[in-house]
Amino acid sequence: MTTPMSTHSVEARELGRFIVADPAICHGQLTFRGTRILVKHVLEQVAMGMSWDAVADKWRGAITKEAIAEAVRLASDALVARQHDLLVEPARA
Repeated sequence: MTTPMSTHSVEARELGRFIVADPAICHGQLTFRGTRILVKHVLEQVAMGMSWDAVADKWRGAITKEAIAEAVRLASDALVARQHDLLVEPARA
């Protein structure tokens, strides 16, 4: 028995000027527009203390400091929006 193919297509979603989620690119993970550079990799580099200039250089100018700033801002907004879900209750003595 064959299953009919879905005619529903999932479109790319823009999260900002520089960041997109496109199911056809990197399985829909967040990437910088026009690249396959994952946002999570850039955020990890920033978290490790790399300067934004060094991050942009590492990616050979494919992303800008403005794009990095957008990623950091969106990550901050997401963290603040979910802070109550992420809080761990203190251990009881």
